[in-house]
Amino acid sequence: MASVDRSLVAHLSIFAGLAPEQLDELLREAQSVRYPKGTNVFQQDEDAHSFFVLLHGHLRVFKLTPDGQQVVVRFVAPGEVFGVAMAIGRTAYPATATAVVDSIALVWPSAAWPRLIERHPSLAINTLLTVGSRLQDAHTRVVEMSTEQVEQRVAHALLRLAGQAGRKVESGVQIDFPISRQDVAEMTGTTLHTVSRILSAWEEQGLVEGGRQRIMIREPHKLFLLAEGSRS
Repeated sequence: MASVDRSLVAHLSIFAGLAPEQLDELLREAQSVRYPKGTNVFQQDEDAHSFFVLLHGHLRVFKLTPDGQQVVVRFVAPGEVFGVAMAIGRTAYPATATAVVDSIALVWPSAAWPRLIERHPSLAINTLLTVGSRLQDAHTRVVEMSTEQVEQRVAHALLRLAGQAGRKVESGVQIDFPISRQDVAEMTGTTLHTVSRILSAWEEQGLVEGGRQRIMIREPHKLFLLAEGSRS
């Protein structure tokens, strides 16, 4: 399989600090794999056979609790490294990653990870920075769950998604991948009924606009005020 053109990925943060020839060497060991919408890239508790960098599309990462409840952990955006279980001392994937749209990822075998980071230390450093950022996000969500009203948590969740995958359009900021009200409920530790009630009220107020698995934020600043607990 032909290696990926370096020029397409050299700007990604995971490859920062790599010389062109180092990046070429790294890319020669990768495969470019397509994941049609709805397919799993990997499943929770499956042996961590590979690690990945998303090139195109979006992934939904979720965990199943012991009693069978599903919790959306996060969404993966293009340019992100994911599934690097070995980097956090795991031999199995801690969650399931599913393509929410047709997606493409670079895939390396996990067995290559120790050798690759030995040859390219900046790869380990960049991955550690990514993992640290996700840990900080997780801490933020824990604090929100413990201290905020549901309406604030939903506002924060939408603003985070807009920051990650927002596309400016004439009437606001479109979250640029399919996301359901159930996804928002799972991200914020509440029920579908509650999220539907909140979003319907916000639609009436002109704060957001919803379609089939699409959410657009029409008034980002007002939503930010709601997230921060202010209605002024």
